[in-house]
Amino acid sequence: QVQLKESGGDFVQPGGSLRLSCVASGNFVKVDAWAWYRQRLGEQREPVAGILATGSPYVVDSMKGRFTISQNNAENTVYLSADTLKPEDTAVYYCSAHVSDFDGRSNTYWGQGTQVTVSS
Repeated sequence: QVQLKESGGDFVQPGGSLRLSCVASGNFVKVDAWAWYRQRLGEQREPVAGILATGSPYVVDSMKGRFTISQNNAENTVYLSADTLKPEDTAVYYCSAHVSDFDGRSNTYWGQGTQVTVSS
């Protein structure tokens, strides 16, 4: 029904920046909320940022000032801008979308992830 596709992950030097994108496609009424997560090697998945379709972006405290979440509702796309990247930011970054369906149901979907590697 709904597919999420992340893109923008890359190999980047420390201090560099990336902009990750995630596009939702399929049959649904709207995306109600987005979130970004990441999973570092050998670690559990952790939240990075979230945003409602109506706004109200949120970034976890440890990443405030370096990560910014934004969206384009018309294109069903969410972005994660990552600045001054550090080696510890190396992870697979996943987006998720909480989606309203035509029958009134809602569900959360996940993308396959995009790899961010920060290294000299």
